[in-house]
Amino acid sequence: MLLFMRRYGIWLAAVIVCVVLPYIFTSRLSLTLFCQMGIALIFALSYNMLLGQGGMLSFGHAVFYGIGGFLAMHALNKISGGTLPLPIELLPLVGGLGGLAAGIVFGWLSTERSGTTFALISLGIGELIAASALMLPSFFGGEEGISANRMVQTTLTGFRFGKQIEVYFLIAFWAIVSAALMYLHTKTPLGRVANAVRDNPERAAFIGYNTRAVRTLQFSLSAFFAGIAGGLFAINYEIITAETVGALASGSVLMMTYVGGVGHFFGPILGAILVTFMQVSLAGITHAWLLYFGLLFVGMVLWAPTGMAGIIMMHEPVWKAGLMKRLLPSYLLIALPSLVMFVGVMILVEINYHLSLSINPEAALQLFGIRFKAQSPVAWSTAILLAAIGFVFFRAAKRKVSRSWDEVTQTMKGGAV
Repeated sequence: MLLFMRRYGIWLAAVIVCVVLPYIFTSRLSLTLFCQMGIALIFALSYNMLLGQGGMLSFGHAVFYGIGGFLAMHALNKISGGTLPLPIELLPLVGGLGGLAAGIVFGWLSTERSGTTFALISLGIGELIAASALMLPSFFGGEEGISANRMVQTTLTGFRFGKQIEVYFLIAFWAIVSAALMYLHTKTPLGRVANAVRDNPERAAFIGYNTRAVRTLQFSLSAFFAGIAGGLFAINYEIITAETVGALASGSVLMMTYVGGVGHFFGPILGAILVTFMQVSLAGITHAWLLYFGLLFVGMVLWAPTGMAGIIMMHEPVWKAGLMKRLLPSYLLIALPSLVMFVGVMILVEINYHLSLSINPEAALQLFGIRFKAQSPVAWSTAILLAAIGFVFFRAAKRKVSRSWDEVTQTMKGGAV
């Protein structure tokens, strides 16, 4: 029993969480958010197969996500018309197979090169498909996109999928299955060889592996799971447009994966949850939400390049050694100036956006329940002062955190000896 829980406990916990969540958070907004998170989770994990496992930085991964979504939407229309006897629960596989087919073609073309050249080829392919979306209205639907009705008669579960909770459970099922399959892939010989090709392609080629074939296989499997995410997108929204294959979707999945952490399997899961939550919550609060995304991404690149997962795993040996209490005071010390600096920067951003984009810039701006004029020198001075004070004390607290980490490291080394 203990061995079973060690091996499968995390997956069992994931199933329980997915079943319980919609009964704890019962609002429509929560269900919609959970559905978006499930789709983003699969999409981000599929991208991590490229970047994290294969070392292939792609700027066009949304191509396979979008192609899978469009094919699934066409199939859904055929199911609704009675010409395709396919249960809607298996519709994501149509998207997956479409992504796989596109991945084999574009993967073979692009994996002949690696590094920067591969990234540029992926960018070119992404722009090519995005431009073609408006020139091929029979497949992509032009500017209006393609819509369908997911309430069909052909189902395996008996659900009509008119209720959002039914769609949620379908997305949760495919999210867990896809995540499990992608995790198992990391344990296969192909997954191991993909890591070897990522780390040292010359050595992998020297011992007999065809690096291009390995990259193409990894690329194609990644495209397959991206297509599954696209198929779930089609079911969830019942409409898909050319934006799905565009640069914005490719940039979003890159941000999810990098912020979460490409070095660990669960990193993209954390990134997908965080970025999706921020997209939904911030977009309804401020016009500057894209700027905050950019600041988050730049901050992670500068100060946490291993992502959220890397930060968590960095603390694992400290936690096991029982030394977390030595780090907590310095963390609390740096949290306050960080918050002050962020508030100052946020006020500056909101003032600028209000003056630039507001219909009536002369109207009062409200932040944290306080109303003030954006043109007021007091508001500008307060924001600049908060940002400056926060930055100064942040630098000082950062040195304290470094000293605490040095002490903890020395203690662990001494204990090991």
